[in-house]
Amino acid sequence: MDIVRAFRVVSIAEATSFLVLLLIAMPLKYGADLPVAVQVMGPIHGILFLGYVGLAYAAGEKLGWGLKRTVLALIAAVLPVAPFFVERHWAKPATAARPEPQPAGRA
Repeated sequence: MDIVRAFRVVSIAEATSFLVLLLIAMPLKYGADLPVAVQVMGPIHGILFLGYVGLAYAAGEKLGWGLKRTVLALIAAVLPVAPFFVERHWAKPATAARPEPQPAGRA
């Protein structure tokens, strides 16, 4: 699997696991006295978070990100929905993001 594609998959999974942890597991732990929700979801999110961080460096290098964009992508990992933005707008190969203009034909 291409490193950029792996980063995109892990980015979506990390953001989704963070939302599940915050919006489902934490309320179950404190509202319904079910700490098992966090005990299960916490390590899953932790592994995905570490994968996101590692793949952000690798994908950023392959995509030609500068230091600023790489740091912003890493900061995005601690915000609940920001990895969705990174995956959608920044994790595209340069050829897919900006297609070559085609010369106009003569009539």
